[in-house]
Amino acid sequence: MSLMPSDTSLPASSRSRRVAARGGARVAPKGQQTRASILEAALPLAAQMGLEGLSIGALAEVTGMSKSGVFAHFGSREELQISVIREYHQRFEQEVFFAAIRAPRGLPRLVSMFDRWIKRVSEEIDSGCIYISGATEFDDRPGPVRDALAGMVRAWHDALRKAIELARQEGHLRADTDPAQMAFEVHGLVLALHHDARFLRSAGAVERARRGFEHVLERQVATTAPPWR
Repeated sequence: MSLMPSDTSLPASSRSRRVAARGGARVAPKGQQTRASILEAALPLAAQMGLEGLSIGALAEVTGMSKSGVFAHFGSREELQISVIREYHQRFEQEVFFAAIRAPRGLPRLVSMFDRWIKRVSEEIDSGCIYISGATEFDDRPGPVRDALAGMVRAWHDALRKAIELARQEGHLRADTDPAQMAFEVHGLVLALHHDARFLRSAGAVERARRGFEHVLERQVATTAPPWR
């Protein structure tokens, strides 16, 4: 199972550029390695400078490549930005979602998802979260980059709501639990954590977010739920 939207969820213009950039054939292993190296360098740049601060020229300088060499792997700055979003999302999947679904379905899995999410956000306090910074950059800027970013975030939110729904079906959460409302409140805790820890440099923000999650669960957990603390 993957949170990643299929290519059909991307704008046609972006899909056509991807096909054109690949020449309709599979990329050679060396080309894949070079592209992966460029994305490895692009991720911290995008986190620190924002997706709009990411450019072919900046990446060429960091990687020691020519601008034409970097351009050949993406075809445009827009495709570079979308590729960075996609790479960020794939890593988020591996660290948060796929790791969490190893836990038993229901409340244990939901708690694991939140714990891993909080861990990742706390590790990104200094570097920044592309989901959050990207939303600020592209909230009122329609286009392929915004569409790709929004698609990734929606995929994660859908997975979170599904985990809540499964916990309700397992009898771990109350029957009247509203998955959309609960997911909204949990996401709000993560946004507050990122704001207070990164912008205000508030000590203890991570623990406050964890306590907030416990408070959300206390209102929704069923009497038949397994131990979760």
